[in-house]
Amino acid sequence: MALTTYAELKTAIGDFLNRDDLTSVAPDFISLAEADINRRVRHWRMEGRSTAQIDTQFSALPADFAEALTFHITSGDLAQIELLSKAEMLKRRKSSSDATGKPQFYAITAGEIEVYPTPDATYTTELYYYKRVSALSDSNTTNDILTYFPDVYLYGALVHSAPYLKDDARVAVWGNTYAQTLADINSESEATKFGGSGRRMKIKAY
Repeated sequence: MALTTYAELKTAIGDFLNRDDLTSVAPDFISLAEADINRRVRHWRMEGRSTAQIDTQFSALPADFAEALTFHITSGDLAQIELLSKAEMLKRRKSSSDATGKPQFYAITAGEIEVYPTPDATYTTELYYYKRVSALSDSNTTNDILTYFPDVYLYGALVHSAPYLKDDARVAVWGNTYAQTLADINSESEATKFGGSGRRMKIKAY
């Protein structure tokens, strides 16, 4: 059974549930699965980059932003901007009377990037981040997660069908399979990114 497009995924959901009356609700099961995937999957195929010029305390996040990885100033000397909690950001602003200068720290505040110190000029920055999954639809028929991990979509949708179908004895099996699939995807990403780094042996010179 092919499982590479939105239409094929909807068909598979009906087949697994042995129902032919779910045409109107299968998209909801898929949307709920996507919301869960966005919260729980962190795979390198979801990584993205966004370049922007900042000259104010607050700047917009990318529309598909899920979670920050790193944030750098790329104009002039490359410099990493370190992530702070909102509480630590407020503490630093208060202690320095809200100084201006080259940004050294950032926080995610009310859906925006807040930098400190407030920029004293225009700086070019690059944000590495995890993107939210590109939602499937009749016009957006596939994405990287469906292409490479169709099982997470299928079992996620089946799990989220349970409240609608009520007492389905198979939900425990689907739930366990879905949970394992989520864990495997995240583990694969870690292995791909860091599996070849290994440990370095320190040799003492005499």
